[in-house]
Amino acid sequence: MEVSNNDLFNAIKEIINQSRLKVFRAANSALLESYWQIGKLIIEDEQKGKLRADYGKATLKNLSTQLTLEFGKGFDDRNLNNMRAFYSAFPIWYAMRTELSWTHYRI
Repeated sequence: MEVSNNDLFNAIKEIINQSRLKVFRAANSALLESYWQIGKLIIEDEQKGKLRADYGKATLKNLSTQLTLEFGKGFDDRNLNNMRAFYSAFPIWYAMRTELSWTHYRI
């Protein structure tokens, strides 16, 4: 039984689309987990074992400068603040829904 070119093309196209979707989901999950971990580290550093953080420090600004120099854009102090808020809002990683994107969680 011979498969027509159109059927072959559609079958290959479906494999490629499914593979790309898997890669996107894996990358999204890894990104969310890294942002959650960064938020956790920021909060732990700010609080230093206390229930609440001492504000007024330039920690995020300095950290942002260093991370941006090392890794490029995406680590400005506003985004680091979003990561901190992300961890604060969702302190239990295993309760996270990794099929949602970073944009969903920021909103």
